[in-house]
Amino acid sequence: QVQLVESGGGLVQPGGSLRLSCAASGRAFSINAMAWYRQAPGKRRELVATITSGGSTHYADSVKGRFTISRDNAKNTVYLQMNSLKPEDTAVYYCNTVGTDYPWGQGTQVTVSS
Repeated sequence: QVQLVESGGGLVQPGGSLRLSCAASGRAFSINAMAWYRQAPGKRRELVATITSGGSTHYADSVKGRFTISRDNAKNTVYLQMNSLKPEDTAVYYCNTVGTDYPWGQGTQVTVSS
């Protein structure tokens, strides 16, 4: 059973930066297109960024130019570098495959506030 463990969240001021990590168990990690999602209070979970096994990336319009997704297949880890953070980025952030094939992890809370 694949497990996903997200980390790196916290409280940051507007304009600040955070780097999220998602560690995944399982030998199939390197062949999966992975993604970061987020869910703000009272809202549906939304797709933030994706990365294919070959490293091609795609971003939601709301984070384009500010967030960068990357992966290290040797470490079974996906990262999300978040710069120029805004209060509207406040949410619990999750990772999963693009097809949400794995059980959801606990997520990591990101709070952007002065």
